[in-house]
Amino acid sequence: MRKAHTNTVANARGSAAILGMAMLLATSITPAEEPSPAPPPPAEAEPSSGFLDGLADVKKRAGAQTDVKWIEPADAALVLRREVEWKRYLRTALRLPDWIDLGLENRTRFESYDHPWRSSQAIGNGGSDPQITLRSRLRIGLGGNGPVRFLFEGQDARAYLNGDPGDFRNNTTVNEFDILQLLGSLTVNDVLGTGLRSDFHFGRMTMDFGRRRLIARNDFRNTTNSFDGLHWQIGQDKVWRIRTFLTEPVVRDDVQLDRQYNTSLFWGTYLESRHFPWFQMDAYYLGLNDQHVANAANRRTYSTFGGHLYKDPRPGEIDYEVESAWQTGTRGATDHFAHFQHVDFGYTFQLPWSPRLVAHYDYASGDRRPGDTQDEGFDSLFGVRRGDYGPTGTFGPFFRTNINSPGWRVIVTPAEGWTVQLKHRVWYLAQSRDFFGSSGLQDTTGRAGTSLGHDVEFRVQWALNTNLDFDAGYVHWFKGSYFDRLPVSAGLPAGGNMDTDYFYVQMRVRI
Repeated sequence: MRKAHTNTVANARGSAAILGMAMLLATSITPAEEPSPAPPPPAEAEPSSGFLDGLADVKKRAGAQTDVKWIEPADAALVLRREVEWKRYLRTALRLPDWIDLGLENRTRFESYDHPWRSSQAIGNGGSDPQITLRSRLRIGLGGNGPVRFLFEGQDARAYLNGDPGDFRNNTTVNEFDILQLLGSLTVNDVLGTGLRSDFHFGRMTMDFGRRRLIARNDFRNTTNSFDGLHWQIGQDKVWRIRTFLTEPVVRDDVQLDRQYNTSLFWGTYLESRHFPWFQMDAYYLGLNDQHVANAANRRTYSTFGGHLYKDPRPGEIDYEVESAWQTGTRGATDHFAHFQHVDFGYTFQLPWSPRLVAHYDYASGDRRPGDTQDEGFDSLFGVRRGDYGPTGTFGPFFRTNINSPGWRVIVTPAEGWTVQLKHRVWYLAQSRDFFGSSGLQDTTGRAGTSLGHDVEFRVQWALNTNLDFDAGYVHWFKGSYFDRLPVSAGLPAGGNMDTDYFYVQMRVRI
């Protein structure tokens, strides 16, 4: 009987542990209230009561990592706050001191599309490419809110179900365990008594700038851009700041350790002004000298100048955004001159669900006459496309180069933590003779025209809290006449001129 009693107690403990972890992640979008007193449990279940009490204590103490008591990690000034701020349940459960940060993140996504269009994908008529992508990150930080802090962040990005010939796989989907960040930071909160804050970063880092169109810490894509070098900023709270950096871009390898090349440099200066809510402004210069590629014709030396004006959305008000970027330099032995333009106007209605209607337009120049002495295809450097163009991952046909695209979207928030979007865009090539994105498709005669078709996207996001969120979407791409008119030499896969459907569903857990 004593042995049976012991097994019962052990089972009760195990069940309580599993249930407790689920409760820890899923409970309360708002802070939880104190639970009502419960009747005494049976004698054999007493150990679980102490565990649940401890679990509630972990949850309460983990809140110190957020809100007004947020403990900044070393990269807090480099990236969007939502990327690094969540309740550190693991650190709290281990009772680590405030000067030690510990966090785990895992994102699992299933995605699938049919009728591939890339010239390298000969899956066949009606073929599809379903995959499961996993991205795991481990963060270990030292220093708490002190002036000197350190951070290690490791990342493991993998893809499964991609072993068939023609399945999409490269270093944007796979980058097995590697060092994403390894940096130190020095923060001075009141420079010479002026009230200004200054931050200096050194080592390997990820960075977000502006609307993330040219430099970003990737969110939807399975792998992430990182840079080795220096970053410095100075600013006044949320009013203004100046950022400057000098780095070597890290070249991703899907299975071996990532590395940087001393023949590749990326640097720049970025000014942000938030003095007027209706006229917020960014101005920037970015330099790239990328000589590490084997093909000399693809070696890039660019200077990118740009400006960004915008007003944030507010109920009952019109909002807007305008960004213009211009590039000069050389690509191989060819002169380079290109530009990118983005415009959108929106309005948020004072109605239930706060519907917001946005009209937008993008133009990124393409090369008018490939093979001549002037290259005009815009290079989006290290930016992301998800916010403007749609899902990337194994899909992502549209790039910020050689594109001409008007569109609109409607965004609603039916409940706290929920966001629902419906987007429609029409797609054209800016120049008919240049490549279509990274698809490998090109008609040097221009007879295929410029009509890439149009797409409709439906997306649902649910953030239960900062530790658990879900994202699902569906895209139908109505392909245009360009795909019907391409010559055989372009290499369009069989069935590649048929409409493409893309679907994904993902879950992210952070502890």
